[in-house]
Amino acid sequence: MKHRARGVTLMELMVVVAVLSIIASIAVPSYRSYLRRAQRSDATAELLRVRTAQEKFFLQNIAYTGDFGPAGLNMTPAASATRASEHGFYTITVAVNVAGRPVPNFDVSAAATGGQLDDTACQTFTINEVGVRGSSPNGITTCWK
Repeated sequence: MKHRARGVTLMELMVVVAVLSIIASIAVPSYRSYLRRAQRSDATAELLRVRTAQEKFFLQNIAYTGDFGPAGLNMTPAASATRASEHGFYTITVAVNVAGRPVPNFDVSAAATGGQLDDTACQTFTINEVGVRGSSPNGITTCWK
C-alpha cells in the first residue's frame, strides 16, 4: 500500500507567490493613483471654505482678510496668511489686495505637500474673490472634479 504525502510542494507555493506578486504590482500603483485623486478634494474643499469665510468677512467689514485667525476660519484683518489644509495634504495661502487688480480682492491657493507631491497632474489650486478657479500644471477640468 502506497502512502501519499500531504501538503503543499515548494513549487506550488512559488507559483502562488508569483501570482500574488503580479496582482500586487498592478493593484498597488492603481490604488495609489486613486488616493492621490481623492485627496485633491482636501484642497478644493478648503479653498471653497476659505472663499466663503472671506465673503462673510467682507459683508461685515467691507474688506477681505489674509489672516485665518486663532480659530481656523474665524478671520481677522491682515495682509496674508498660511496654514495646512484640514487633512494636511496641502498648504493654504491667502493673499489680499494683490497688486495690479482692483481692490478689494484676494487669492487663495493650495500647494501640495508631503505624499501629495506625487500628484504631478495637480500641484496647485487657486480661487479668487470672483470665484475664478485655477490649477496647475493641468487645468480645472482635470483637477477640480
